[in-house]
Amino acid sequence: MQATPSPIELRPATAEDGFLIRRWLRDPSTQGCWGNRASAEAEITLARLSETALRRIVTWERRPIGYAQAIEVGLRAGAKPAELLPGTWDTQFCILPPPRGKPVLAAIPALLAAEVFASTLAVACSGLVLLRQEMVVRAYEQAGFSWRRIWHDPLLGPAWLLLKPRPH
Repeated sequence: MQATPSPIELRPATAEDGFLIRRWLRDPSTQGCWGNRASAEAEITLARLSETALRRIVTWERRPIGYAQAIEVGLRAGAKPAELLPGTWDTQFCILPPPRGKPVLAAIPALLAAEVFASTLAVACSGLVLLRQEMVVRAYEQAGFSWRRIWHDPLLGPAWLLLKPRPH
């Protein structure tokens, strides 16, 4: 018996997706993902300029609904939690409100982490999630990430630090 394909997929982001991503960042429902819009654009630009970062468009039944990325933490500027060892990849995502009643969120960090582990030598994946984004924290937990502590990020403010070690 064949498994039913997930309606959630991650496809590579292209240069043509830049307009779509900027439009999502202006949407009030997505503005809490990365703090303010300027910090979100800076993080996305950093990933776009990196040759190794994973940049993905989140689709629901092939319709674009968000953006996800993963980047090695050593490429990020500024202070980092001590738990983020070299070789850890930071994952982030932001989506428009998912279709009602659909379990969308947990699939995104699960798919992103699976791709990081399959395509890199990452020792772990991390997620920094703003405190007010409890649904996103739960999605990371459902995807196998574990809560470590609250990190006071210089740009975002207080955020949950979640880690998922590389599977053996």
